[in-house]
Amino acid sequence: MTPSLAVRQEVTLTPDPRRVIVKLFVPGEDAAVVRTRARALIDRVAHLDEEETGRLLRDTFDRFGTRHRDLAGTFHHHYDLVRHRAARARDLSPTSRLLVGAYFSHEYAVEAAALCNPSMVAHPDQTDLGTGQLRVAVSLRQIGEGHVSSIGFATAVLGPGRQLTVADRAGPLTVGQRSGVRHRRDLLVAGLAEEDCDNEVTATVLDALPERYDEATFERVLGNLPPDLLSRSTGLGTLEQLRRTNAGSYATAFPADTALHQRVLWPATPAESSGMEDSRFVRFVDESGPVYRATYTAYDGRSIATRALVSHDLRRFEMTPMRGPGARNKGLALFPRTVGGRHLALCRADGETIGLTVLDGENRWRAPTPLHAPSDSWELIQVGNCGSPIETDAGWLVLTHGVGPMRRYAIGALLLDLHRPERVVARLPGALLSPDENDRDGYVPNVVYSCGAVIHDGELWLPYGASDTRVGFATVPVGALLAALVESRATRDRDG
Repeated sequence: MTPSLAVRQEVTLTPDPRRVIVKLFVPGEDAAVVRTRARALIDRVAHLDEEETGRLLRDTFDRFGTRHRDLAGTFHHHYDLVRHRAARARDLSPTSRLLVGAYFSHEYAVEAAALCNPSMVAHPDQTDLGTGQLRVAVSLRQIGEGHVSSIGFATAVLGPGRQLTVADRAGPLTVGQRSGVRHRRDLLVAGLAEEDCDNEVTATVLDALPERYDEATFERVLGNLPPDLLSRSTGLGTLEQLRRTNAGSYATAFPADTALHQRVLWPATPAESSGMEDSRFVRFVDESGPVYRATYTAYDGRSIATRALVSHDLRRFEMTPMRGPGARNKGLALFPRTVGGRHLALCRADGETIGLTVLDGENRWRAPTPLHAPSDSWELIQVGNCGSPIETDAGWLVLTHGVGPMRRYAIGALLLDLHRPERVVARLPGALLSPDENDRDGYVPNVVYSCGAVIHDGELWLPYGASDTRVGFATVPVGALLAALVESRATRDRDG
Protein backbone atom coordinates (compact mmCIF):
# COMPACT_ATOMS: atom_id res chain seq x y z
CA MET A 1 0.00 0.00 0.00
CA THR A 2 1.13 3.56 -0.74
CA PRO A 3 -0.78 5.63 1.84
CA SER A 4 1.11 8.87 1.27
CA LEU A 5 -0.03 9.28 -2.35
CA ALA A 6 -3.82 9.46 -1.98
CA VAL A 7 -5.21 12.38 0.04
CA ARG A 8 -8.83 12.04 1.11
CA GLN A 9 -10.99 15.15 0.84
CA GLU A 10 -13.41 16.19 3.56
CA VAL A 11 -16.34 16.43 1.15
CA THR A 12 -18.66 13.40 1.01
CA LEU A 13 -21.96 12.64 -0.64
CA THR A 14 -24.42 10.68 1.50
CA PRO A 15 -27.75 9.07 0.56
CA ASP A 16 -30.59 11.59 0.69
CA PRO A 17 -34.02 9.99 1.32
CA ARG A 18 -35.69 13.21 0.13
CA ARG A 19 -34.67 12.46 -3.44
CA VAL A 20 -37.84 10.76 -4.65
CA ILE A 21 -39.58 9.91 -7.89
CA VAL A 22 -43.22 8.93 -8.50
CA LYS A 23 -43.89 5.37 -9.62
CA LEU A 24 -47.01 3.47 -10.61
CA PHE A 25 -48.57 1.60 -7.69
CA VAL A 26 -51.17 -1.12 -8.30
CA PRO A 27 -52.58 -2.46 -5.00
CA GLY A 28 -52.38 -6.22 -4.75
CA GLU A 29 -50.08 -6.95 -7.68
CA ASP A 30 -47.09 -7.50 -5.39
CA ALA A 31 -48.92 -9.97 -3.13
CA ALA A 32 -47.83 -13.59 -2.77
CA VAL A 33 -50.99 -14.59 -4.63
CA VAL A 34 -51.34 -11.99 -7.37
CA ARG A 35 -54.86 -10.54 -7.25
CA THR A 36 -55.03 -6.93 -8.25
CA ARG A 37 -57.46 -4.81 -6.24
CA ALA A 38 -57.47 -2.06 -8.84
CA ARG A 39 -61.08 -2.35 -10.00
CA ALA A 40 -62.48 -2.20 -6.47
CA LEU A 41 -60.31 0.82 -5.61
CA ILE A 42 -61.46 2.72 -8.70
CA ASP A 43 -65.10 1.96 -7.84
CA ARG A 44 -64.59 3.35 -4.33
CA VAL A 45 -63.06 6.54 -5.70
CA ALA A 46 -65.92 6.88 -8.19
CA HIS A 47 -68.48 6.78 -5.35
CA LEU A 48 -66.94 9.78 -3.57
CA ASP A 49 -68.93 12.96 -4.00
CA GLU A 50 -67.38 15.82 -5.96
CA GLU A 51 -66.68 17.91 -2.87
CA GLU A 52 -64.75 15.10 -1.14
CA THR A 53 -62.93 14.29 -4.38
CA GLY A 54 -61.79 17.89 -4.77
CA ARG A 55 -60.71 18.16 -1.14
CA LEU A 56 -58.63 14.96 -1.32
CA LEU A 57 -56.97 16.05 -4.54
CA ARG A 58 -56.12 19.53 -3.19
CA ASP A 59 -54.67 17.96 -0.06
CA THR A 60 -52.53 15.61 -2.15
CA PHE A 61 -51.14 18.46 -4.22
CA ASP A 62 -50.46 20.48 -1.07
CA ARG A 63 -48.49 17.57 0.41
CA PHE A 64 -46.58 16.44 -2.66
CA GLY A 65 -46.79 19.10 -5.36
CA THR A 66 -43.49 20.84 -4.56
CA ARG A 67 -41.61 17.53 -4.36
CA HIS A 68 -42.26 16.57 -7.98
CA ARG A 69 -42.25 18.00 -11.46
CA ASP A 70 -45.69 18.07 -13.15
CA LEU A 71 -47.44 15.88 -10.60
CA ALA A 72 -50.78 16.40 -12.35
CA GLY A 73 -49.29 15.06 -15.59
CA THR A 74 -48.04 11.99 -13.74
CA PHE A 75 -51.48 11.37 -12.21
CA HIS A 76 -53.06 11.66 -15.67
CA HIS A 77 -50.56 9.15 -17.03
CA HIS A 78 -51.14 6.65 -14.22
CA TYR A 79 -54.91 6.97 -14.66
CA ASP A 80 -54.52 6.19 -18.37
CA LEU A 81 -52.58 3.04 -17.45
CA VAL A 82 -55.37 1.66 -15.21
CA ARG A 83 -58.55 3.15 -16.66
CA HIS A 84 -59.36 -0.10 -18.47
CA ARG A 85 -60.25 -1.45 -15.03
CA ALA A 86 -62.85 1.25 -14.41
CA ALA A 87 -66.43 0.05 -14.95
CA ARG A 88 -67.60 3.48 -16.13
CA ALA A 89 -64.40 5.33 -17.06
CA ARG A 90 -66.28 7.79 -19.28
CA ASP A 91 -68.48 8.80 -16.33
CA LEU A 92 -65.56 9.89 -14.15
CA SER A 93 -65.03 13.64 -13.86
CA PRO A 94 -61.60 15.15 -14.62
CA THR A 95 -61.07 15.61 -10.87
CA SER A 96 -61.97 11.98 -10.17
CA ARG A 97 -59.58 10.78 -12.85
CA LEU A 98 -56.73 12.76 -11.31
CA LEU A 99 -57.58 11.35 -7.89
CA VAL A 100 -57.59 7.81 -9.29
CA GLY A 101 -54.12 8.55 -10.65
CA ALA A 102 -53.03 9.73 -7.20
CA TYR A 103 -54.24 6.50 -5.58
CA PHE A 104 -52.27 4.53 -8.14
CA SER A 105 -49.04 6.41 -7.42
CA HIS A 106 -46.36 6.25 -4.75
CA GLU A 107 -43.07 7.89 -3.94
CA TYR A 108 -39.84 5.93 -4.31
CA ALA A 109 -36.63 7.14 -2.69
CA VAL A 110 -34.00 6.37 -5.32
CA GLU A 111 -31.05 6.38 -2.90
CA ALA A 112 -32.70 5.44 0.39
CA ALA A 113 -30.46 2.39 0.80
CA ALA A 114 -27.13 3.51 -0.62
CA LEU A 115 -25.15 5.86 -2.83
CA CYS A 116 -21.92 4.58 -4.34
CA ASN A 117 -19.64 3.71 -7.27
CA PRO A 118 -19.16 7.11 -8.95
CA SER A 119 -17.43 8.09 -12.15
CA MET A 120 -16.28 11.59 -13.10
CA VAL A 121 -16.02 13.40 -16.46
CA ALA A 122 -15.66 16.99 -17.61
CA HIS A 123 -19.07 18.69 -17.57
CA PRO A 124 -20.52 19.96 -20.89
CA ASP A 125 -20.88 23.43 -19.31
CA GLN A 126 -17.55 25.10 -18.49
CA THR A 127 -18.84 28.69 -18.25
CA ASP A 128 -18.38 31.11 -15.32
CA LEU A 129 -15.32 29.39 -13.87
CA GLY A 130 -12.20 30.91 -12.38
CA THR A 131 -8.57 30.20 -13.14
CA GLY A 132 -7.58 26.62 -12.36
CA GLN A 133 -11.16 25.34 -12.13
CA LEU A 134 -12.91 22.50 -13.96
CA ARG A 135 -16.60 21.66 -13.70
CA VAL A 136 -17.27 17.92 -13.66
CA ALA A 137 -20.28 15.65 -13.92
CA VAL A 138 -20.32 12.83 -11.39
CA SER A 139 -22.39 9.74 -12.14
CA LEU A 140 -23.72 7.85 -9.15
CA ARG A 141 -25.17 4.43 -8.48
CA GLN A 142 -28.32 5.04 -6.45
CA ILE A 143 -29.87 2.09 -4.58
CA GLY A 144 -33.41 2.20 -3.23
CA GLU A 145 -36.03 -0.13 -1.81
CA GLY A 146 -35.72 -3.69 -3.10
CA HIS A 147 -32.06 -3.09 -4.00
CA VAL A 148 -33.08 -1.49 -7.31
CA SER A 149 -30.25 0.60 -8.76
CA SER A 150 -30.57 3.64 -11.00
CA ILE A 151 -28.10 6.17 -12.38
CA GLY A 152 -28.05 9.65 -10.86
CA PHE A 153 -25.76 12.64 -11.15
CA ALA A 154 -24.06 15.40 -9.22
CA THR A 155 -22.16 18.47 -10.40
CA ALA A 156 -18.88 19.59 -8.82
CA VAL A 157 -16.09 22.10 -9.43
CA LEU A 158 -12.45 21.03 -9.05
CA GLY A 159 -9.79 23.57 -8.13
CA PRO A 160 -8.01 25.78 -7.86
CA GLY A 161 -5.53 23.45 -6.21
CA ARG A 162 -7.23 20.70 -4.24
CA GLN A 163 -10.44 22.62 -3.61
CA LEU A 164 -13.63 20.67 -4.27
CA THR A 165 -17.13 22.14 -4.33
CA VAL A 166 -20.16 19.91 -4.90
CA ALA A 167 -23.29 21.71 -6.06
CA ASP A 168 -26.50 21.37 -4.06
CA ARG A 169 -28.63 18.44 -5.24
CA ALA A 170 -32.01 19.84 -4.21
CA GLY A 171 -35.11 20.01 -6.38
CA PRO A 172 -37.64 17.63 -7.91
CA LEU A 173 -36.27 14.64 -9.81
CA THR A 174 -37.41 13.40 -13.20
CA VAL A 175 -36.91 10.07 -14.93
CA GLY A 176 -37.22 11.62 -18.38
CA GLN A 177 -39.32 10.48 -21.30
CA ARG A 178 -38.76 7.67 -23.76
CA SER A 179 -38.04 9.13 -27.18
CA GLY A 180 -37.63 7.73 -30.65
CA VAL A 181 -34.36 6.03 -31.47
CA ARG A 182 -32.80 5.09 -34.78
CA HIS A 183 -32.08 1.39 -34.35
CA ARG A 184 -28.92 -0.13 -35.80
CA ARG A 185 -29.18 -3.17 -37.99
CA ASP A 186 -25.70 -4.40 -37.01
CA LEU A 187 -26.71 -4.47 -33.34
CA LEU A 188 -29.78 -6.52 -34.20
CA VAL A 189 -27.62 -8.91 -36.22
CA ALA A 190 -25.15 -9.28 -33.33
CA GLY A 191 -27.93 -9.83 -30.82
CA LEU A 192 -29.60 -12.53 -32.89
CA ALA A 193 -26.25 -14.25 -33.45
CA GLU A 194 -25.62 -14.24 -29.71
CA GLU A 195 -29.01 -15.90 -29.17
CA ASP A 196 -28.27 -18.39 -31.98
CA CYS A 197 -31.43 -17.23 -33.72
CA ASP A 198 -30.80 -17.75 -37.43
CA ASN A 199 -33.56 -18.97 -39.74
CA GLU A 200 -35.58 -17.95 -42.80
CA VAL A 201 -37.62 -15.40 -40.82
CA THR A 202 -34.63 -13.56 -39.38
CA ALA A 203 -32.83 -13.66 -42.73
CA THR A 204 -35.84 -12.13 -44.49
CA VAL A 205 -36.26 -9.40 -41.87
CA LEU A 206 -32.58 -8.48 -41.82
CA ASP A 207 -32.46 -8.37 -45.60
CA ALA A 208 -35.38 -5.89 -45.64
CA LEU A 209 -34.11 -3.55 -42.92
CA PRO A 210 -31.86 -0.56 -43.74
CA GLU A 211 -28.71 0.09 -41.71
CA ARG A 212 -30.67 2.58 -39.58
CA TYR A 213 -34.41 2.27 -38.98
CA ASP A 214 -37.15 3.45 -36.66
CA GLU A 215 -39.81 1.46 -34.82
CA ALA A 216 -42.44 2.00 -37.52
CA THR A 217 -40.11 0.63 -40.21
CA PHE A 218 -39.31 -2.40 -38.06
CA GLU A 219 -42.98 -3.23 -37.51
CA ARG A 220 -43.77 -2.67 -41.18
CA VAL A 221 -41.09 -5.18 -42.17
CA LEU A 222 -42.48 -7.72 -39.69
CA GLY A 223 -46.01 -7.09 -40.98
CA ASN A 224 -44.94 -7.76 -44.56
CA LEU A 225 -43.47 -11.19 -43.85
CA PRO A 226 -44.87 -13.87 -46.17
CA PRO A 227 -47.56 -16.06 -44.53
CA ASP A 228 -45.72 -19.25 -45.46
CA LEU A 229 -42.80 -18.13 -43.24
CA LEU A 230 -45.03 -17.17 -40.33
CA SER A 231 -46.89 -20.49 -40.51
CA ARG A 232 -43.70 -22.43 -39.81
CA SER A 233 -43.39 -23.93 -36.32
CA THR A 234 -40.66 -21.44 -35.40
CA GLY A 235 -42.39 -18.40 -36.92
CA LEU A 236 -44.15 -16.85 -33.92
CA GLY A 237 -41.27 -17.62 -31.59
CA THR A 238 -38.86 -15.92 -33.97
CA LEU A 239 -41.08 -12.82 -34.16
CA GLU A 240 -41.04 -12.63 -30.37
CA GLN A 241 -37.25 -12.97 -30.33
CA LEU A 242 -36.86 -10.25 -32.96
CA ARG A 243 -39.02 -7.82 -30.98
CA ARG A 244 -37.26 -8.63 -27.72
CA THR A 245 -33.81 -8.15 -29.21
CA ASN A 246 -34.80 -4.94 -30.98
CA ALA A 247 -36.35 -3.52 -27.79
CA GLY A 248 -32.94 -3.58 -26.10
CA SER A 249 -32.17 -0.22 -27.74
CA TYR A 250 -34.03 2.87 -26.58
CA ALA A 251 -33.56 6.56 -25.80
CA THR A 252 -34.44 8.75 -22.82
CA ALA A 253 -34.61 12.55 -22.93
CA PHE A 254 -34.95 15.15 -20.16
CA PRO A 255 -36.48 18.64 -20.32
CA ALA A 256 -33.95 21.34 -21.10
CA ASP A 257 -34.78 23.24 -17.91
CA THR A 258 -33.82 20.37 -15.58
CA ALA A 259 -30.45 20.51 -13.85
CA LEU A 260 -28.12 17.53 -14.26
CA HIS A 261 -28.57 16.44 -10.63
CA GLN A 262 -32.36 16.27 -11.16
CA ARG A 263 -32.08 13.66 -13.93
CA VAL A 264 -32.47 9.97 -13.10
CA LEU A 265 -31.80 7.18 -15.57
CA TRP A 266 -34.38 4.66 -14.39
CA PRO A 267 -34.69 1.03 -15.61
CA ALA A 268 -36.79 1.01 -18.78
CA THR A 269 -36.53 -2.53 -20.21
CA PRO A 270 -37.09 -6.03 -18.78
CA ALA A 271 -33.32 -6.65 -18.85
CA GLU A 272 -32.85 -3.66 -16.48
CA SER A 273 -35.89 -4.27 -14.30
CA SER A 274 -33.86 -4.89 -11.14
CA GLY A 275 -31.24 -2.25 -11.74
CA MET A 276 -28.81 -0.21 -13.80
CA GLU A 277 -25.49 -0.63 -11.99
CA ASP A 278 -22.01 0.90 -11.96
CA SER A 279 -22.01 3.30 -14.90
CA ARG A 280 -18.52 4.06 -16.20
CA PHE A 281 -18.65 7.39 -18.04
CA VAL A 282 -15.93 8.67 -20.33
CA ARG A 283 -15.66 11.71 -22.62
CA PHE A 284 -14.84 10.12 -25.95
CA VAL A 285 -13.18 12.26 -28.63
CA ASP A 286 -12.69 11.52 -32.31
CA GLU A 287 -12.71 13.47 -35.58
CA SER A 288 -16.42 14.25 -35.16
CA GLY A 289 -15.87 15.87 -31.76
CA PRO A 290 -16.50 14.95 -28.13
CA VAL A 291 -19.35 12.71 -26.98
CA TYR A 292 -20.16 11.10 -23.63
CA ARG A 293 -20.12 7.32 -23.58
CA ALA A 294 -20.66 4.92 -20.73
CA THR A 295 -21.13 1.27 -19.95
CA TYR A 296 -23.33 -0.12 -17.21
CA THR A 297 -24.61 -3.45 -15.94
CA ALA A 298 -28.27 -4.29 -16.56
CA TYR A 299 -29.78 -6.69 -14.02
CA ASP A 300 -33.18 -8.40 -14.28
CA GLY A 301 -33.09 -10.18 -10.93
CA ARG A 302 -31.47 -13.32 -12.33
CA SER A 303 -28.93 -12.43 -15.01
CA ILE A 304 -26.69 -9.53 -15.96
CA ALA A 305 -25.89 -7.90 -19.29
CA THR A 306 -23.44 -5.20 -20.28
CA ARG A 307 -25.03 -2.19 -21.95
CA ALA A 308 -23.74 1.04 -23.46
CA LEU A 309 -25.11 4.56 -23.52
CA VAL A 310 -24.15 7.60 -25.53
CA SER A 311 -25.05 11.27 -25.04
CA HIS A 312 -23.88 14.52 -26.61
CA ASP A 313 -25.17 16.74 -23.81
CA LEU A 314 -26.07 14.54 -20.80
CA ARG A 315 -29.70 15.43 -21.51
CA ARG A 316 -30.61 12.85 -24.14
CA PHE A 317 -29.24 9.33 -23.75
CA GLU A 318 -29.33 6.39 -26.16
CA MET A 319 -28.97 2.92 -24.65
CA THR A 320 -27.88 -0.16 -26.60
CA PRO A 321 -26.81 -3.73 -25.78
CA MET A 322 -23.16 -4.72 -26.04
CA ARG A 323 -22.38 -7.99 -27.78
CA GLY A 324 -19.54 -10.47 -28.07
CA PRO A 325 -17.28 -12.48 -25.73
CA GLY A 326 -15.47 -9.37 -24.53
CA ALA A 327 -18.74 -7.88 -23.24
CA ARG A 328 -19.58 -10.76 -20.94
CA ASN A 329 -19.61 -10.26 -17.18
CA LYS A 330 -19.39 -6.89 -15.41
CA GLY A 331 -17.04 -3.95 -15.53
CA LEU A 332 -16.37 -3.07 -19.15
CA ALA A 333 -14.71 0.36 -19.52
CA LEU A 334 -14.23 2.19 -22.83
CA PHE A 335 -11.05 3.98 -23.93
CA PRO A 336 -11.52 7.75 -24.43
CA ARG A 337 -10.38 7.59 -28.06
CA THR A 338 -9.47 5.08 -30.72
CA VAL A 339 -5.94 3.64 -30.64
CA GLY A 340 -4.46 2.75 -34.00
CA GLY A 341 -7.95 3.05 -35.49
CA ARG A 342 -9.36 0.51 -33.03
CA HIS A 343 -12.17 0.97 -30.51
CA LEU A 344 -10.86 -0.59 -27.30
CA ALA A 345 -12.21 -1.41 -23.87
CA LEU A 346 -11.05 -2.96 -20.63
CA CYS A 347 -13.10 -5.93 -19.49
CA ARG A 348 -13.27 -8.85 -17.07
CA ALA A 349 -14.90 -11.52 -19.18
CA ASP A 350 -13.71 -14.41 -17.01
CA GLY A 351 -14.83 -12.77 -13.75
CA GLU A 352 -11.35 -12.33 -12.28
CA THR A 353 -8.82 -11.00 -14.83
CA ILE A 354 -8.44 -7.57 -16.43
CA GLY A 355 -8.43 -7.95 -20.21
CA LEU A 356 -8.33 -5.80 -23.34
CA THR A 357 -11.07 -6.26 -25.94
CA VAL A 358 -11.45 -4.81 -29.46
CA LEU A 359 -14.67 -3.93 -31.29
CA ASP A 360 -14.84 -5.82 -34.57
CA GLY A 361 -16.53 -4.87 -37.84
CA GLU A 362 -19.74 -6.64 -36.80
CA ASN A 363 -20.08 -4.57 -33.62
CA ARG A 364 -19.02 -7.44 -31.36
CA TRP A 365 -16.36 -7.16 -28.68
CA ARG A 366 -13.75 -9.81 -29.36
CA ALA A 367 -12.35 -12.34 -26.93
CA PRO A 368 -10.03 -10.35 -24.66
CA THR A 369 -6.26 -10.31 -24.36
CA PRO A 370 -5.34 -10.83 -20.67
CA LEU A 371 -3.57 -7.87 -19.08
CA HIS A 372 -3.46 -8.49 -15.34
CA ALA A 373 -4.50 -11.47 -13.21
CA PRO A 374 -4.79 -11.67 -9.40
CA SER A 375 -1.24 -11.78 -8.08
CA ASP A 376 -0.72 -9.75 -4.88
CA SER A 377 -2.21 -10.68 -1.53
CA TRP A 378 -4.67 -7.76 -1.54
CA GLU A 379 -6.21 -8.86 -4.88
CA LEU A 380 -6.06 -12.66 -4.90
CA ILE A 381 -9.81 -13.19 -5.25
CA GLN A 382 -10.28 -11.07 -8.37
CA VAL A 383 -9.19 -7.89 -10.11
CA GLY A 384 -11.00 -5.43 -12.36
CA ASN A 385 -10.85 -1.87 -13.57
CA CYS A 386 -12.03 1.26 -11.75
CA GLY A 387 -13.10 3.09 -14.87
CA SER A 388 -11.79 4.04 -18.29
CA PRO A 389 -8.05 4.34 -18.94
CA ILE A 390 -6.70 7.89 -18.55
CA GLU A 391 -4.24 9.13 -21.13
CA THR A 392 -0.89 10.49 -19.89
CA ASP A 393 2.41 11.15 -21.66
CA ALA A 394 3.80 8.04 -19.97
CA GLY A 395 0.98 5.75 -21.09
CA TRP A 396 -2.60 4.76 -20.29
CA LEU A 397 -3.16 5.01 -16.54
CA VAL A 398 -5.58 2.31 -15.40
CA LEU A 399 -7.06 2.37 -11.93
CA THR A 400 -7.80 -1.16 -10.77
CA HIS A 401 -9.67 -2.80 -7.93
CA GLY A 402 -8.64 -5.95 -6.14
CA VAL A 403 -10.46 -8.17 -3.66
CA GLY A 404 -8.59 -9.66 -0.72
CA PRO A 405 -9.30 -11.45 2.58
CA MET A 406 -12.77 -10.88 4.06
CA ARG A 407 -13.87 -9.63 0.61
CA ARG A 408 -12.02 -6.38 1.19
CA TYR A 409 -11.88 -4.12 -1.90
CA ALA A 410 -8.92 -1.78 -2.53
CA ILE A 411 -7.81 0.36 -5.48
CA GLY A 412 -4.50 -0.03 -7.34
CA ALA A 413 -2.98 1.14 -10.64
CA LEU A 414 -1.44 -0.13 -13.89
CA LEU A 415 0.22 1.65 -16.81
CA LEU A 416 -0.36 0.46 -20.38
CA ASP A 417 1.70 1.29 -23.44
CA LEU A 418 0.23 4.35 -25.17
CA HIS A 419 0.39 2.83 -28.67
CA ARG A 420 0.08 -0.86 -27.78
CA PRO A 421 -2.29 -1.01 -24.80
CA GLU A 422 -2.13 -4.81 -24.74
CA ARG A 423 1.34 -4.30 -23.23
CA VAL A 424 1.46 -3.61 -19.47
CA VAL A 425 4.36 -1.22 -18.88
CA ALA A 426 4.27 -0.84 -15.10
CA ARG A 427 2.13 -1.33 -12.02
CA LEU A 428 1.85 0.09 -8.53
CA PRO A 429 3.42 -2.21 -5.91
CA GLY A 430 0.46 -2.44 -3.56
CA ALA A 431 -2.82 -0.59 -3.15
CA LEU A 432 -3.30 3.11 -3.80
CA LEU A 433 -6.45 3.45 -1.66
CA SER A 434 -7.84 0.99 0.88
CA PRO A 435 -10.78 1.18 3.30
CA ASP A 436 -9.80 3.05 6.45
CA GLU A 437 -11.79 3.18 9.69
CA ASN A 438 -14.09 5.83 8.22
CA ASP A 439 -14.72 3.90 5.01
CA ARG A 440 -15.09 0.31 6.12
CA ASP A 441 -18.62 0.29 7.62
CA GLY A 442 -21.74 0.46 5.47
CA TYR A 443 -24.27 -1.34 3.30
CA VAL A 444 -21.46 -3.56 1.96
CA PRO A 445 -18.56 -3.29 4.45
CA ASN A 446 -14.86 -3.04 3.67
CA VAL A 447 -15.10 -1.62 0.15
CA VAL A 448 -13.60 1.32 -1.73
CA TYR A 449 -14.57 1.29 -5.39
CA SER A 450 -14.58 3.76 -8.26
CA CYS A 451 -16.02 3.76 -11.79
CA GLY A 452 -13.84 6.52 -13.19
CA ALA A 453 -11.49 9.41 -12.37
CA VAL A 454 -10.13 12.50 -14.16
CA ILE A 455 -6.84 14.37 -14.24
CA HIS A 456 -6.98 18.12 -13.66
CA ASP A 457 -4.11 20.51 -13.05
CA GLY A 458 -1.60 17.75 -12.31
CA GLU A 459 -3.88 15.94 -9.85
CA LEU A 460 -5.77 12.69 -10.24
CA TRP A 461 -9.26 13.32 -8.87
CA LEU A 462 -10.64 9.99 -7.68
CA PRO A 463 -14.28 9.72 -6.58
CA TYR A 464 -14.99 6.47 -4.79
CA GLY A 465 -17.80 4.59 -3.13
CA ALA A 466 -17.16 3.82 0.52
CA SER A 467 -18.69 0.48 1.54
CA ASP A 468 -21.58 1.00 -0.90
CA THR A 469 -23.01 3.67 1.40
CA ARG A 470 -21.57 7.08 0.54
CA VAL A 471 -19.20 8.73 -1.93
CA GLY A 472 -15.83 10.14 -0.99
CA PHE A 473 -13.16 11.93 -2.99
CA ALA A 474 -9.38 11.60 -3.01
CA THR A 475 -6.59 13.37 -4.89
CA VAL A 476 -3.29 11.93 -6.04
CA PRO A 477 -0.39 13.91 -7.63
CA VAL A 478 -0.05 12.40 -11.08
CA GLY A 479 3.72 12.83 -11.22
CA ALA A 480 4.19 11.10 -7.89
CA LEU A 481 1.88 8.26 -8.88
CA LEU A 482 3.70 7.64 -12.16
CA ALA A 483 7.04 7.75 -10.33
CA ALA A 484 5.78 5.14 -7.84
CA LEU A 485 4.93 2.64 -10.59
CA VAL A 486 7.44 -0.13 -11.10
CA GLU A 487 8.25 -1.84 -14.38
CA SER A 488 6.07 -4.82 -15.10
CA ARG A 489 7.82 -8.18 -14.73
CA ALA A 490 6.43 -9.33 -18.08
CA THR A 491 7.78 -6.19 -19.75
CA ARG A 492 11.13 -6.65 -18.09
CA ASP A 493 11.34 -10.30 -19.18
CA ARG A 494 10.32 -9.46 -22.75
CA ASP A 495 12.63 -6.47 -23.18
CA GLY A 496 15.51 -7.72 -21.06
